[in-house]
Amino acid sequence: MVRVPVEPIPFGPFCLDAGNSRLLRDGIEIEVRPQAFHVLQVLVQNSGRHVNYEQMIQEAWNGTVVSKHTVAVTVGEVKKILGEFGPWISYRPRLGYSFETPNSEDLVRQGWHCWSRCTREGFEKGLCYFERAARESNDPRAFEGASLCYMMLGTCGMRPAREMYQGFLDAHRRAVALSGLTPDLRADRAQGLHIFEHRIAEAEADLLQALREKPKWVPVHMRLIMLYAGTGRLDEALEQVEAVRAIDPLWVQLPASEVFVRFFRRELPEALAAARQALELHPYLPLSRALYAQALELSGDTEEALKQYRMATVLCPDLPWLRALEAICLVNSGRRADALAILQQLEELRQTEYVDAYFQAQLLHALDRKDEAFLELERAADENSAALFVLDVDPRVDPLRADPRFAAIRDRAFNTPTLIAHA
Repeated sequence: MVRVPVEPIPFGPFCLDAGNSRLLRDGIEIEVRPQAFHVLQVLVQNSGRHVNYEQMIQEAWNGTVVSKHTVAVTVGEVKKILGEFGPWISYRPRLGYSFETPNSEDLVRQGWHCWSRCTREGFEKGLCYFERAARESNDPRAFEGASLCYMMLGTCGMRPAREMYQGFLDAHRRAVALSGLTPDLRADRAQGLHIFEHRIAEAEADLLQALREKPKWVPVHMRLIMLYAGTGRLDEALEQVEAVRAIDPLWVQLPASEVFVRFFRRELPEALAAARQALELHPYLPLSRALYAQALELSGDTEEALKQYRMATVLCPDLPWLRALEAICLVNSGRRADALAILQQLEELRQTEYVDAYFQAQLLHALDRKDEAFLELERAADENSAALFVLDVDPRVDPLRADPRFAAIRDRAFNTPTLIAHA
Protein backbone atom coordinates (compact mmCIF):
# COMPACT_ATOMS: atom_id res chain seq x y z
CA MET A 1 0.00 0.00 0.00
CA VAL A 2 1.31 3.44 -0.96
CA ARG A 3 1.49 5.74 2.03
CA VAL A 4 -0.13 9.11 1.34
CA PRO A 5 1.94 11.98 2.80
CA VAL A 6 0.20 13.90 5.58
CA GLU A 7 0.38 17.64 5.02
CA PRO A 8 1.42 19.76 8.03
CA ILE A 9 -1.43 21.81 9.50
CA PRO A 10 -0.60 25.44 10.41
CA PHE A 11 -2.66 27.21 13.06
CA GLY A 12 -1.69 30.47 14.70
CA PRO A 13 2.03 30.43 15.45
CA PHE A 14 1.98 26.61 15.46
CA CYS A 15 2.40 23.91 12.85
CA LEU A 16 1.25 20.35 13.53
CA ASP A 17 3.42 17.98 11.49
CA ALA A 18 1.47 14.73 11.88
CA GLY A 19 3.68 12.86 9.42
CA ASN A 20 6.68 13.32 11.71
CA SER A 21 4.77 13.57 15.01
CA ARG A 22 6.09 17.07 15.66
CA LEU A 23 4.55 20.31 16.92
CA LEU A 24 6.37 23.52 16.07
CA ARG A 25 5.85 27.04 17.34
CA ASP A 26 7.40 29.80 15.23
CA GLY A 27 9.49 27.09 13.55
CA ILE A 28 10.87 25.70 16.82
CA GLU A 29 9.88 22.19 17.88
CA ILE A 30 7.97 21.84 21.16
CA GLU A 31 8.28 18.72 23.29
CA VAL A 32 4.91 16.98 23.43
CA ARG A 33 4.05 13.64 25.03
CA PRO A 34 2.83 11.20 22.30
CA GLN A 35 -0.67 10.82 23.75
CA ALA A 36 -1.08 14.58 24.07
CA PHE A 37 0.07 14.93 20.48
CA HIS A 38 -2.61 12.47 19.32
CA VAL A 39 -5.29 14.41 21.19
CA LEU A 40 -4.17 17.69 19.66
CA GLN A 41 -4.09 16.11 16.22
CA VAL A 42 -7.68 14.89 16.56
CA LEU A 43 -8.85 18.31 17.75
CA VAL A 44 -7.04 20.22 15.00
CA GLN A 45 -8.21 17.85 12.27
CA ASN A 46 -11.78 18.35 13.49
CA SER A 47 -11.43 22.10 13.83
CA GLY A 48 -14.80 23.81 14.25
CA ARG A 49 -16.56 20.57 15.23
CA HIS A 50 -17.14 18.97 18.62
CA VAL A 51 -15.30 15.73 19.42
CA ASN A 52 -17.22 13.63 21.96
CA TYR A 53 -15.78 11.06 24.31
CA GLU A 54 -16.42 8.08 22.02
CA GLN A 55 -14.76 9.73 19.01
CA MET A 56 -11.80 10.82 21.12
CA ILE A 57 -11.29 7.27 22.39
CA GLN A 58 -11.52 5.86 18.86
CA GLU A 59 -9.21 8.37 17.18
CA ALA A 60 -6.77 9.50 19.87
CA TRP A 61 -6.50 6.25 21.87
CA ASN A 62 -7.02 3.83 18.95
CA GLY A 63 -10.06 2.33 20.66
CA THR A 64 -8.37 1.70 24.01
CA VAL A 65 -10.89 2.71 26.66
CA VAL A 66 -9.72 5.19 29.27
CA SER A 67 -11.73 7.23 31.75
CA LYS A 68 -13.28 10.57 30.96
CA HIS A 69 -11.04 11.99 33.66
CA THR A 70 -7.95 10.76 31.76
CA VAL A 71 -9.24 12.43 28.58
CA ALA A 72 -9.87 15.66 30.46
CA VAL A 73 -6.39 15.65 32.01
CA THR A 74 -4.77 15.03 28.63
CA VAL A 75 -6.75 17.81 26.99
CA GLY A 76 -5.67 20.06 29.87
CA GLU A 77 -2.07 19.11 29.13
CA VAL A 78 -2.58 20.10 25.49
CA LYS A 79 -4.05 23.47 26.48
CA LYS A 80 -1.05 24.11 28.69
CA ILE A 81 1.29 23.29 25.77
CA LEU A 82 -0.53 25.86 23.62
CA GLY A 83 0.10 28.50 26.28
CA GLU A 84 -1.86 31.70 25.76
CA PHE A 85 -3.69 29.98 22.87
CA GLY A 86 -5.07 27.25 25.12
CA PRO A 87 -8.54 28.88 25.18
CA TRP A 88 -8.89 27.87 21.52
CA ILE A 89 -9.91 24.49 23.01
CA SER A 90 -13.28 24.53 24.73
CA TYR A 91 -15.66 21.94 26.23
CA ARG A 92 -19.45 21.68 26.24
CA PRO A 93 -21.29 18.99 28.22
CA ARG A 94 -22.87 16.26 26.05
CA LEU A 95 -21.11 17.67 22.96
CA GLY A 96 -17.45 17.26 23.85
CA TYR A 97 -14.28 19.18 23.05
CA SER A 98 -13.91 21.74 20.28
CA PHE A 99 -10.87 23.38 18.71
CA GLU A 100 -11.47 26.66 16.91
CA THR A 101 -9.19 29.53 16.00
CA PRO A 102 -10.91 32.91 16.35
CA ASN A 103 -11.56 35.23 13.43
CA SER A 104 -8.62 37.25 14.67
CA GLU A 105 -6.31 34.53 13.36
CA ASP A 106 -7.12 35.39 9.74
CA LEU A 107 -6.89 39.09 10.54
CA VAL A 108 -3.39 38.65 11.98
CA ARG A 109 -2.30 36.77 8.86
CA GLN A 110 -3.70 39.50 6.63
CA GLY A 111 -1.97 42.11 8.78
CA TRP A 112 1.44 40.56 8.31
CA HIS A 113 0.80 40.14 4.59
CA CYS A 114 0.14 43.87 4.24
CA TRP A 115 3.05 44.73 6.53
CA SER A 116 5.46 42.82 4.27
CA ARG A 117 4.85 45.31 1.43
CA CYS A 118 6.99 47.85 3.34
CA THR A 119 5.00 50.83 2.02
CA ARG A 120 2.90 53.38 3.89
CA GLU A 121 -0.26 51.88 2.44
CA GLY A 122 0.89 48.40 3.49
CA PHE A 123 1.70 49.45 7.05
CA GLU A 124 -1.56 51.35 7.42
CA LYS A 125 -3.67 48.48 6.05
CA GLY A 126 -1.74 46.06 8.26
CA LEU A 127 -2.47 48.30 11.23
CA CYS A 128 -6.20 48.17 10.45
CA TYR A 129 -6.14 44.36 10.39
CA PHE A 130 -4.11 44.10 13.59
CA GLU A 131 -6.34 46.54 15.44
CA ARG A 132 -9.46 44.66 14.33
CA ALA A 133 -7.88 41.43 15.57
CA ALA A 134 -6.99 43.09 18.86
CA ARG A 135 -10.60 44.17 19.36
CA GLU A 136 -11.85 40.62 18.79
CA SER A 137 -9.35 38.83 21.02
CA ASN A 138 -6.50 39.18 23.44
CA ASP A 139 -4.05 37.67 20.95
CA PRO A 140 -0.69 39.27 21.78
CA ARG A 141 0.38 38.91 18.14
CA ALA A 142 -2.27 41.45 17.15
CA PHE A 143 -0.84 44.04 19.53
CA GLU A 144 2.73 43.22 18.54
CA GLY A 145 1.84 43.58 14.86
CA ALA A 146 0.13 46.91 15.52
CA SER A 147 3.13 48.17 17.47
CA LEU A 148 5.48 47.33 14.60
CA CYS A 149 3.22 49.08 12.07
CA TYR A 150 3.39 52.22 14.18
CA MET A 151 7.15 51.79 14.53
CA MET A 152 7.73 51.49 10.79
CA LEU A 153 5.43 54.41 9.91
CA GLY A 154 7.42 56.59 12.30
CA THR A 155 10.90 55.24 11.59
CA CYS A 156 10.54 55.51 7.80
CA GLY A 157 9.34 59.11 7.95
CA MET A 158 5.88 58.24 6.59
CA ARG A 159 3.89 59.69 9.48
CA PRO A 160 4.68 62.12 12.36
CA ALA A 161 7.16 60.46 14.68
CA ARG A 162 5.63 61.57 17.98
CA GLU A 163 2.17 60.31 17.09
CA MET A 164 3.47 57.01 15.76
CA TYR A 165 5.70 56.40 18.75
CA GLN A 166 2.82 56.95 21.15
CA GLY A 167 0.82 54.39 19.15
CA PHE A 168 3.76 52.00 19.34
CA LEU A 169 4.06 52.37 23.10
CA ASP A 170 0.35 51.75 23.68
CA ALA A 171 0.24 48.62 21.52
CA HIS A 172 3.59 47.34 22.82
CA ARG A 173 2.44 47.73 26.42
CA ARG A 174 -0.63 45.57 25.70
CA ALA A 175 1.50 42.89 24.00
CA VAL A 176 3.88 42.73 26.98
CA ALA A 177 0.97 42.53 29.41
CA LEU A 178 -0.35 39.47 27.57
CA SER A 179 2.82 37.53 26.82
CA GLY A 180 5.56 39.07 28.96
CA LEU A 181 8.72 40.80 27.74
CA THR A 182 9.78 38.24 25.15
CA PRO A 183 13.10 38.70 23.29
CA ASP A 184 11.13 39.99 20.28
CA LEU A 185 9.24 42.56 22.32
CA ARG A 186 12.39 43.52 24.20
CA ALA A 187 14.15 44.22 20.88
CA ASP A 188 11.17 46.25 19.67
CA ARG A 189 11.30 48.35 22.84
CA ALA A 190 15.03 48.85 22.34
CA GLN A 191 14.47 50.22 18.85
CA GLY A 192 12.02 52.75 20.24
CA LEU A 193 14.44 53.77 22.99
CA HIS A 194 17.14 54.26 20.38
CA ILE A 195 15.32 55.96 17.51
CA PHE A 196 12.74 58.05 19.33
CA GLU A 197 14.13 58.63 22.81
CA HIS A 198 17.89 58.55 22.17
CA ARG A 199 18.41 56.50 25.34
CA ILE A 200 21.34 54.67 23.84
CA ALA A 201 22.68 52.79 26.87
CA GLU A 202 19.26 51.36 27.75
CA ALA A 203 18.56 50.43 24.14
CA GLU A 204 21.89 48.64 23.80
CA ALA A 205 21.37 46.77 27.08
CA ASP A 206 17.97 45.54 25.90
CA LEU A 207 19.34 44.44 22.52
CA LEU A 208 22.25 42.57 24.07
CA GLN A 209 19.87 40.87 26.50
CA ALA A 210 17.62 39.83 23.60
CA LEU A 211 20.69 38.55 21.79
CA ARG A 212 21.67 36.41 24.78
CA GLU A 213 18.20 34.90 24.74
CA LYS A 214 18.14 34.38 20.93
CA PRO A 215 21.80 34.46 19.77
CA LYS A 216 21.11 33.84 16.07
CA TRP A 217 18.04 36.00 15.73
CA VAL A 218 18.91 38.31 12.84
CA PRO A 219 16.54 41.22 13.67
CA VAL A 220 18.46 41.91 16.89
CA HIS A 221 21.74 42.09 14.98
CA MET A 222 20.12 44.42 12.45
CA ARG A 223 19.00 46.79 15.20
CA LEU A 224 22.47 46.74 16.71
CA ILE A 225 23.80 47.77 13.29
CA MET A 226 21.51 50.81 13.37
CA LEU A 227 22.46 51.67 16.94
CA TYR A 228 26.21 51.34 16.45
CA ALA A 229 26.18 53.14 13.10
CA GLY A 230 24.04 56.00 14.41
CA THR A 231 26.31 56.55 17.41
CA GLY A 232 29.55 56.46 15.43
CA ARG A 233 30.67 53.01 16.58
CA LEU A 234 31.21 52.03 12.99
CA ASP A 235 33.67 49.19 13.56
CA GLU A 236 31.14 47.49 15.82
CA ALA A 237 28.42 48.14 13.26
CA LEU A 238 30.51 46.41 10.61
CA GLU A 239 31.08 43.47 12.97
CA GLN A 240 27.31 43.09 13.26
CA VAL A 241 27.03 43.14 9.46
CA GLU A 242 29.44 40.21 9.33
CA ALA A 243 27.52 38.45 12.12
CA VAL A 244 24.34 38.62 10.05
CA ARG A 245 26.19 37.42 6.96
CA ALA A 246 27.39 34.37 8.91
CA ILE A 247 23.84 33.57 10.05
CA ASP A 248 21.91 34.30 6.85
CA PRO A 249 23.85 35.74 3.90
CA LEU A 250 20.61 36.25 1.94
CA TRP A 251 18.80 38.28 4.60
CA VAL A 252 16.84 40.90 2.69
CA GLN A 253 18.12 44.03 4.46
CA LEU A 254 21.72 42.85 4.86
CA PRO A 255 23.29 44.46 1.75
CA ALA A 256 21.44 47.73 2.37
CA SER A 257 22.68 47.73 5.97
CA GLU A 258 26.26 47.32 4.78
CA VAL A 259 25.79 50.27 2.41
CA PHE A 260 24.42 52.21 5.37
CA VAL A 261 27.54 51.51 7.46
CA ARG A 262 30.04 52.02 4.62
CA PHE A 263 28.35 55.30 3.74
CA PHE A 264 28.84 56.60 7.29
CA ARG A 265 32.43 55.35 7.26
CA ARG A 266 32.96 57.48 4.12
CA GLU A 267 34.07 54.32 2.29
CA LEU A 268 32.44 55.13 -1.03
CA PRO A 269 33.97 52.37 -3.21
CA GLU A 270 32.92 49.74 -0.67
CA ALA A 271 29.49 51.36 -0.32
CA LEU A 272 29.00 51.25 -4.09
CA ALA A 273 30.04 47.59 -4.25
CA ALA A 274 27.64 46.67 -1.45
CA ALA A 275 24.85 48.69 -3.09
CA ARG A 276 25.29 46.88 -6.39
CA GLN A 277 25.05 43.58 -4.56
CA ALA A 278 21.91 44.81 -2.80
CA LEU A 279 20.24 45.64 -6.11
CA GLU A 280 21.29 42.34 -7.64
CA LEU A 281 19.73 40.38 -4.78
CA HIS A 282 16.75 42.63 -3.99
CA PRO A 283 16.03 44.99 -6.91
CA TYR A 284 12.67 46.11 -5.51
CA LEU A 285 13.88 47.36 -2.13
CA PRO A 286 13.57 51.19 -2.18
CA LEU A 287 16.10 51.71 0.62
CA SER A 288 18.80 49.89 -1.37
CA ARG A 289 18.28 52.18 -4.35
CA ALA A 290 18.23 55.32 -2.20
CA LEU A 291 21.49 54.37 -0.50
CA TYR A 292 23.04 53.43 -3.85
CA ALA A 293 21.99 56.82 -5.21
CA GLN A 294 23.63 58.65 -2.31
CA ALA A 295 26.89 56.75 -2.77
CA LEU A 296 26.79 57.48 -6.51
CA GLU A 297 26.13 61.15 -5.87
CA LEU A 298 29.02 61.54 -3.43
CA SER A 299 31.22 59.72 -5.96
CA GLY A 300 30.31 62.33 -8.58
CA ASP A 301 27.96 60.27 -10.78
CA THR A 302 24.91 62.49 -10.39
CA GLU A 303 23.10 61.30 -13.53
CA GLU A 304 23.03 57.67 -12.42
CA ALA A 305 22.20 58.81 -8.90
CA LEU A 306 19.14 60.67 -10.21
CA LYS A 307 17.95 57.53 -11.99
CA GLN A 308 18.22 55.56 -8.77
CA TYR A 309 16.42 58.21 -6.68
CA ARG A 310 13.56 58.26 -9.17
CA MET A 311 13.33 54.47 -9.27
CA ALA A 312 13.19 54.40 -5.47
CA THR A 313 10.30 56.89 -5.56
CA VAL A 314 8.45 54.76 -8.10
CA LEU A 315 8.88 51.72 -5.86
CA CYS A 316 7.78 53.59 -2.74
CA PRO A 317 5.90 56.82 -3.51
CA ASP A 318 4.99 57.27 0.18
CA LEU A 319 8.39 58.71 1.13
CA PRO A 320 8.57 62.47 0.44
CA TRP A 321 12.15 62.59 1.68
CA LEU A 322 13.22 60.62 -1.40
CA ARG A 323 12.10 63.60 -3.50
CA ALA A 324 14.14 65.90 -1.25
CA LEU A 325 17.25 63.81 -1.86
CA GLU A 326 16.55 63.83 -5.59
CA ALA A 327 16.29 67.63 -5.48
CA ILE A 328 19.64 67.91 -3.67
CA CYS A 329 21.18 65.77 -6.41
CA LEU A 330 19.65 68.09 -9.02
CA VAL A 331 21.28 71.08 -7.32
CA ASN A 332 24.61 69.28 -7.32
CA SER A 333 24.25 68.59 -11.05
CA GLY A 334 23.50 72.25 -11.82
CA ARG A 335 19.74 71.88 -12.32
CA ARG A 336 18.59 74.37 -9.71
CA ALA A 337 15.25 75.17 -11.38
CA ASP A 338 14.23 71.50 -11.27
CA ALA A 339 15.24 71.32 -7.62
CA LEU A 340 13.15 74.41 -6.80
CA ALA A 341 10.15 72.80 -8.51
CA ILE A 342 10.46 69.75 -6.21
CA LEU A 343 10.85 72.01 -3.16
CA GLN A 344 7.59 73.74 -4.08
CA GLN A 345 5.85 70.38 -4.49
CA LEU A 346 7.07 69.27 -1.05
CA GLU A 347 5.92 72.52 0.56
CA GLU A 348 2.48 72.06 -0.98
CA LEU A 349 2.38 68.42 0.09
CA ARG A 350 3.15 69.47 3.65
CA GLN A 351 -0.27 71.12 3.83
CA THR A 352 -1.92 67.69 3.89
CA GLU A 353 0.83 65.11 4.49
CA TYR A 354 3.78 64.65 6.82
CA VAL A 355 7.06 65.81 5.27
CA ASP A 356 10.19 65.08 7.30
CA ALA A 357 11.90 68.38 8.13
CA TYR A 358 15.32 66.70 8.48
CA PHE A 359 15.57 66.24 4.72
CA GLN A 360 13.94 69.59 3.95
CA ALA A 361 16.76 71.20 5.92
CA GLN A 362 19.36 69.51 3.73
CA LEU A 363 17.58 70.59 0.55
CA LEU A 364 17.29 74.21 1.66
CA HIS A 365 20.96 74.28 2.61
CA ALA A 366 21.90 72.89 -0.81
CA LEU A 367 19.90 75.78 -2.31
CA ASP A 368 21.97 78.26 -0.22
CA ARG A 369 18.95 79.15 1.93
CA LYS A 370 20.90 78.63 5.11
CA ASP A 371 18.67 80.39 7.63
CA GLU A 372 15.63 78.49 6.37
CA ALA A 373 17.64 75.27 6.56
CA PHE A 374 18.31 75.78 10.26
CA LEU A 375 14.66 76.62 10.89
CA GLU A 376 13.79 73.26 9.30
CA LEU A 377 16.41 71.50 11.41
CA GLU A 378 14.84 73.06 14.50
CA ARG A 379 11.49 71.84 13.26
CA ALA A 380 12.95 68.33 12.88
CA ALA A 381 14.03 68.48 16.52
CA ASP A 382 10.60 69.74 17.60
CA GLU A 383 8.87 66.94 15.68
CA ASN A 384 11.43 64.39 16.92
CA SER A 385 12.19 63.25 13.37
CA ALA A 386 13.24 59.62 13.33
CA ALA A 387 16.11 60.54 11.00
CA LEU A 388 17.83 62.45 13.82
CA PHE A 389 19.37 59.23 15.09
CA VAL A 390 22.07 59.58 12.37
CA LEU A 391 22.64 63.31 12.93
CA ASP A 392 26.15 62.81 14.34
CA VAL A 393 27.42 60.65 11.47
CA ASP A 394 25.41 61.57 8.37
CA PRO A 395 27.75 62.85 5.60
CA ARG A 396 24.85 64.80 4.10
CA VAL A 397 24.77 67.04 7.20
CA ASP A 398 28.51 67.77 7.17
CA PRO A 399 28.06 71.23 5.57
CA LEU A 400 25.90 72.34 8.51
CA ARG A 401 28.16 71.25 11.35
CA ALA A 402 30.45 74.31 11.50
CA ASP A 403 27.56 76.70 12.19
CA PRO A 404 27.06 77.40 15.95
CA ARG A 405 23.33 76.82 15.52
CA PHE A 406 23.96 73.18 14.67
CA ALA A 407 25.39 72.25 18.08
CA ALA A 408 22.51 73.96 19.87
CA ILE A 409 19.90 72.10 17.83
CA ARG A 410 21.79 68.84 18.21
CA ASP A 411 21.93 69.17 21.99
CA ARG A 412 18.26 70.06 22.21
CA ALA A 413 17.26 67.13 20.02
CA PHE A 414 19.20 64.59 22.06
CA ASN A 415 19.01 66.00 25.57
CA THR A 416 15.42 67.19 25.88
CA PRO A 417 13.42 64.69 27.99
CA THR A 418 10.81 62.92 25.92
CA LEU A 419 7.21 64.08 26.27
CA ILE A 420 5.96 60.53 25.73
CA ALA A 421 5.11 58.21 28.61
CA HIS A 422 7.44 55.23 28.68
CA ALA A 423 6.28 51.65 28.30
